[in-house]
Amino acid sequence: MNGSAATVDRARKRRGRKRALVAAVAILLAVPVLLAAGFLWFVLRMPTDEVSLDRSADGIVVLTGGASRILDGVELLAAGRGKRLLISGVHRGTTTGEIARTVPEYSRLLACCVDLDHSAVNTVGNAVQTRQWVKNRGFRSLIVVTSSYHMPRTMLELAWQMPDVDLIPFPVISEKMRNEPWWTAASMRLLLFEYVKYLVAQVRTRLEPASDSTDFAGDRSRTKS
Repeated sequence: MNGSAATVDRARKRRGRKRALVAAVAILLAVPVLLAAGFLWFVLRMPTDEVSLDRSADGIVVLTGGASRILDGVELLAAGRGKRLLISGVHRGTTTGEIARTVPEYSRLLACCVDLDHSAVNTVGNAVQTRQWVKNRGFRSLIVVTSSYHMPRTMLELAWQMPDVDLIPFPVISEKMRNEPWWTAASMRLLLFEYVKYLVAQVRTRLEPASDSTDFAGDRSRTKS
């Protein structure tokens, strides 16, 4: 009996090791497939055409990174889509006067209704500074202007900082994205890099405590990228 029991026990252990090995191999095969599927989803949901807004908001925020983003934000402000415009992440030496020289037709608007954020150096910083601006202005809705590929991460960071603020995306299609297929080497590299950063932001915002919905401007200024 003892010999039979030992044989059964060894067989059970072998089956257990085999199942564990199969499970490990399945996981190793599934991870790249899931990542590839996620990347494809990320790319295919990225806007390929400019959107036409059918509503306005209290404010407008532009995340710097391309000249067309600022122009689009100013044009939205001129069209009455928001009361004020925040341009987040501008160079420390940049002023509204310097921006006005590039778009002189909007110089008065820039002088009266545009605020510059010189502090943010990344998307997390953009979200933190935007949250403070929205709080100070008492805004409850916001049009968000940034590039199409950057919009998912931007909306994630802003929603995490301001869960009670209504966010309206206004994606800007860059000339590169407009003229080149996404599967070209340069575009693929750009999108893969952004996708990885988006996944990291997803994990971070799920692990860190959520904002208090009664006070979206809770102190998160120490959040790191």
